[in-house]
Amino acid sequence: MMDRAPGPEDREDSGILIRLHEARRERQDLPVTFHRRELDQILRLYGRMVAANEWRDYAIDHLQDRAVFSVFRRTSETPLYRIIKDPSLARRQGAWSVVAAGGQILKRGHELARVLSVFDKSLKLVSGRS
Repeated sequence: MMDRAPGPEDREDSGILIRLHEARRERQDLPVTFHRRELDQILRLYGRMVAANEWRDYAIDHLQDRAVFSVFRRTSETPLYRIIKDPSLARRQGAWSVVAAGGQILKRGHELARVLSVFDKSLKLVSGRS
């Protein structure tokens, strides 16, 4: 006869030892991905640019060190812009950057919304000189 009911501590798998260095190595083997909210912001911008007939296609690459959202004007071309998430730069320059076709970094920062603001059309003062 038992004095107590069997609880979760009586299961055989309750004493699993997880070695921290092995768990970190497994996590590092996973590719960098976009989170759902990040992808939502990027796709919202993409939809606006498609509606304006500026962009036509995109590609998403999940690599070991970074995630890349590439934007194309035509499918057969090189990317017009690349939106890059690089977590290794998160503490220094910011994990997010927008890179033009020639490799020029247009904007870099810690917040995706601020980095994507490089695509916002700004009002320009037009001089009326004749």
